[in-house]
Amino acid sequence: MSDRSLTVGVTMGDPAGIGSEVIVKSYPKLVETATVVVIGDASVLADAADRFASGLTVRRVDAPGEAAADPAVLPVIDLDNVSAHEYGELSQANGAASLEYVERAIKLAQAGEIDAISTAPINKQATRMAGSEYAGHTGMLADYTGTDDYSMMLIEDDLTVTHVSTHVPLREACDLDVDDVASTIAVTDEALRDLGIDDPSVAVAGLNPHASDGGLLGDEEADIIEPAVDRVAETGVDVTGPLPPDTVYVRAASGEFDCVVSMYHDQGHIPIKMLGFTGDGDAVSGVNVTIGLPIVRTSVDHGTAFDIAGEGVASEQSMIDAVSTAVRLAR
Repeated sequence: MSDRSLTVGVTMGDPAGIGSEVIVKSYPKLVETATVVVIGDASVLADAADRFASGLTVRRVDAPGEAAADPAVLPVIDLDNVSAHEYGELSQANGAASLEYVERAIKLAQAGEIDAISTAPINKQATRMAGSEYAGHTGMLADYTGTDDYSMMLIEDDLTVTHVSTHVPLREACDLDVDDVASTIAVTDEALRDLGIDDPSVAVAGLNPHASDGGLLGDEEADIIEPAVDRVAETGVDVTGPLPPDTVYVRAASGEFDCVVSMYHDQGHIPIKMLGFTGDGDAVSGVNVTIGLPIVRTSVDHGTAFDIAGEGVASEQSMIDAVSTAVRLAR
């Protein structure tokens, strides 16, 4: 799906990571989908273009409306906040810079100057060094937009998952709440409809092995997850569960369900990344969507990859997928 009447703001991510590389390498494909403007540092992007995207010119713009869908010219809202640039370097300055890109993008989206945000990866250690209290983009976006009910959705070809909790310790993630599970199911159904699925079917994974095997392996399913499923089902949502987590993802990837609501981070991330990463560990596809927000936000489904930053070997496919999904949602 393409619509050049829509403008997607792409944040550059941590200057020391692979964000600038995947942006310049993907840009000619991105402008086949929408008009794209990057919020970042023009000098870092120009360096990346010289290294990884021969023939691409970086042009500074003052506002998204000045961007044109020209595959040879990358428009950048230049925050000019990187004084020294080294790939693979963890630093407080880079963490602060990457947060500023996201803040500017949120303001542009709230003002209606861009139709969606797609984010390149930030580094959580760097942003913490810069004083951020957020574990990643998701909480920051929710806080800045005043959103209470939201979730992380990951999309990889035939499998889509959402999460009740994400970047918290596993002990804390296992402390489930009926309201949290129910709200995640509800925003999952809404997001699937936004993606163009008219009558989505949602599966809910159990927390315990075999979804507790009838109470033999825990009581969270009977006491928390089942009541949450029943509550949302009463509103008309097609939801099933809790189902054994060791098989539900295979069933969903085979087409039985449109999405699986996962109880915690790794439960949902592992099956997605098994599908989306190549054998050498490079991410080649997959999209991260923050659902429940009043603005559209998608992201690549990989990190800053400091170990390969600057080497020209990072895959740009996840960025292409992220912008394409942003356009679907924005429409």
